[in-house]
Amino acid sequence: MSGFLVRGWCPDAWRPMAAGDGLLVRVKPRLGRLTRDQLLGLCDAALTWGNGLIDLTSRGNVQLRGVAETGWPALLERLIALDLVDPDPAREKCRTLLVAPDWRLGDDTHRIATDLLGMLGDLPALPGKAGFVVDAGPVPRLSGVSGDFRIERAAGGRLILRAEGRPTGVAVPRGTEAGALVRLARWFVESGGSAAGRMGQHRQPLPHWAQGDVFAAAPGARMVPGRHPLGMVLGVAFGQIDSARLVELAEQGLSAIRVTPWRSLLGEGLTHGHPGMIVDPADPLLRVDACPGAPLCPQASIATRDLARQLAPHISGQLHVSGCAKGCARADAAHVVVTGREGALDLAFDARAGEPAAHPGLTPAALRALFGTD
Repeated sequence: MSGFLVRGWCPDAWRPMAAGDGLLVRVKPRLGRLTRDQLLGLCDAALTWGNGLIDLTSRGNVQLRGVAETGWPALLERLIALDLVDPDPAREKCRTLLVAPDWRLGDDTHRIATDLLGMLGDLPALPGKAGFVVDAGPVPRLSGVSGDFRIERAAGGRLILRAEGRPTGVAVPRGTEAGALVRLARWFVESGGSAAGRMGQHRQPLPHWAQGDVFAAAPGARMVPGRHPLGMVLGVAFGQIDSARLVELAEQGLSAIRVTPWRSLLGEGLTHGHPGMIVDPADPLLRVDACPGAPLCPQASIATRDLARQLAPHISGQLHVSGCAKGCARADAAHVVVTGREGALDLAFDARAGEPAAHPGLTPAALRALFGTD
């Protein structure tokens, strides 16, 4: 296994993280949505103080890359002015909220998420990776996305409060959902959950008021590239896009853009695709997870994304190419996983990054030959 540093926290705008290309600054748009003006302001900030690259995260957030330490204060000031970052760093840290990206104004997801954002001051200090999920549309969209404290739609139409790692939840009366999330987060901290880090690893029995036997409804189809009632869904290869391309997209007449947890953007009002973005739901790059790799990440020992592009058309299942054994791009097992180790490639099947390899120590040419890409 390659040596790597495990970080127990996620960056945000007030607490950026060092990467190989500079500081990584995470921005958490409210309800995962940026207006056109916010999008243009964000792109201008990324080009002014960063290297112009923007990452989409699995939490519906965006990350600006390549920010210099000397430029970070001015960047932060601009993001606050755009209402993309809370001026209170403690409140910003608490805004770890993921919502179903197809919410509509005034629906249950919008209502509950807005209520929760208004209660940030009531939240305890949570571990850096702990977060909330509000998935209250007609059918669940975020069943496969991690989140510690969840509001979900039940099979009978009721809304339930569910703790991650527990198969069932408890029905909550309308209007009390956000308060129930806050109460569960408080119990988590008071019962020692911070030591475990995540609700799924916290083994204490839930309090009686949070226990229930109601299952969430069967998940609906996840959002894929193509036309959508709100506009157009555009896939982003590897979840990374250049700001200049986003500016071009904004000029096509969209009113706002939503960030999904599936490396795609929902452009409100868009009627067609955009060059360099994915509109075909069968595109093989949608089945690929690949971290930035070397040299963007100091812990990666291999370049990842060119290799992933070469392999993707030759692999029918999920492909994960990881620069090191940490496996940042994908926590779950993939059908095919390639892990960098001291510059060599370890190939495994139905595994996670860093797990025992079926073919260890390969060169890129040897790996490509195994899949017939040369």
